[in-house]
This record gives sequence, C-alpha cells and structure tokens, in this order.
Amino acid sequence: MDYLALDIGGTKIKYGIIDHIGNIKESYSKDTNAFKGSYYLLNTIEKIINDYIKIKEIKGIGISTAGQVNNNTGEIIFATNAIPGWTGVPLKKIIQDKFQIPCYVDNDVNCVALGEMWVGSAKDKKDFVCLTLGTGIGGAIVINKEVYRGSKGIAGEFGHMTICKGGEKCTCGYNGCFERYASTAALTRRVENKLDGKEIFDKAKKGEKEYINILNEWSYDIALGLRNIIYIINPSFIVIGGGVSAQGEVLTRLITKHLDTITMPSFLEGLRIEVSQCGNNAGMLGAVYGIKMYKDNI
Repeated sequence: MDYLALDIGGTKIKYGIIDHIGNIKESYSKDTNAFKGSYYLLNTIEKIINDYIKIKEIKGIGISTAGQVNNNTGEIIFATNAIPGWTGVPLKKIIQDKFQIPCYVDNDVNCVALGEMWVGSAKDKKDFVCLTLGTGIGGAIVINKEVYRGSKGIAGEFGHMTICKGGEKCTCGYNGCFERYASTAALTRRVENKLDGKEIFDKAKKGEKEYINILNEWSYDIALGLRNIIYIINPSFIVIGGGVSAQGEVLTRLITKHLDTITMPSFLEGLRIEVSQCGNNAGMLGAVYGIKMYKDNI
C-alpha cells in the first residue's frame, strides 16, 4: 500500500504517490493561489486527497507545509503573509477527521531534512544541517537522526536571522532578515524579476560579467548567514535544498569560496556542503518518512 504526499509552498503545491521505500510513483503540481486565503487552500488540499482515495488505497497522508508547525498536533503555529490565514489552522485534525486516514504534518524544511536522511544526500549522516533556498529560506537541524525542534517545536528558522540591521522589510514583519538577501526570490529581485534563478546562472556560465557579479554578491549573502549557523552549531555536513540546488557544484563552490574568506578556519575543517539529491521532491519524501518515523504519535 502506498502513501499520498503533499508539499505546500507559497507558490506551488506538489503532490504524488510514494511507496514504502521512497520510490516516487507519480507526482504533479498546481498553483497554491495562496493569495485566496486558507479556506481556498484547504479546499484544494481536500480535493487532491479526495481524488486519490477514490481510485487508490492510501496507507497514510504526509503533508509538508510552509510555516511553523507543531508536528505532534499538526497545527500551523505561525505562517507569514506568504500564505494568508494559515496561522492556527489545525491541518492534521481537519484531514484525519474528514478522511479517517493517518496524517503527518510538518514544516517544509524539516521534511526536506527527513527526505534527505531517508533516501538522499544525508542518508549516512547522523548529524547535519539543512538549508533550503526558495521564496524564502528555511532551516532544519538534525541530531542523532532526529530533527531538533526546540522548546516549542519551531527551531531552525534560519531565514529570519538578521544579517542587515535596518535592512529590507521581510514578510515576517521585521527588517534585514537573511531570506531577504539570500533566497532565490532575493536573487531574482536583483534583476527586477526579469529572469528566474536558472536563467541568471545560465548567463553567468556563458561569461556575462553582470550576472557573474550578481551571483557573487548573492552567494556572499548566503555565506554570511551560513557563517552564523556554522559558528552556533559547528556541523560537519550541510545540505542545501530548493530548486536552485539543481545548480550543483556551481552553487556550492560559490558559497564555499566566500566562507573561506569570512569564517574561522577551525570551523571549516572537515565541513562538507552538498546539494540535495532529492531535489524538489525532498519535501514530499520527508512527509512520508515522517509518517513512518512518528507513526506512534499519529
């Protein structure tokens, strides 16, 4: 019997069927239309689930979502304006009450970390840090094969570290946050959203100096935030996820080049930085792995 996975982001909902060993049997995506609010989003989620259970027997539903999540109750503790009205939604309870199928809900980056630990680049790692670059920046800390969650279950909000005092206003309501400068959205804003991240990388690879400089400045800001994380956690392995991770070693070389110039050498000894092996499917995979890991709490 297979699992249904959903990955709810600010712009897209990815969903599909995953088996018990992490094979993705089918996957699709559709626009989140988050601006229409949480009621519309819930209806979209319920329709996806309903369409599947009509034709397949589903063992469990794993949901990865943007926002701070209590993974025990499956409630959205806090979400920025990227998904209006999402804060306070008891998502797990709504889904389980309606469909009577075991459901696991977790923060999107925690799910990315779980996915990478299950079948990805962190499969052989007990301890690591996960950083995702997308519309915003998310983080997860894994210690002894468990996601470290903090006192309220919301640890790892790396994207909202301040790296520029009095800087740009963030969707969280504060200024100068890491994700305002180092997310993929921040990269495209540097070209007034006329190109996407891949197009910027493509132009830089062709030797266009303007785009080489843009990537250099953007990757410096990534390194600036990562330096703080490295100093606090002292990890031996960092995995970078999000769509831009498809750039592979081009991305990691840019970041490590800057880290080498701004970080104490003792913290960099033995540190490896790699991109996600699961790519954009990591969140879905991790949501399913969450069902398997935390089945006693579901």
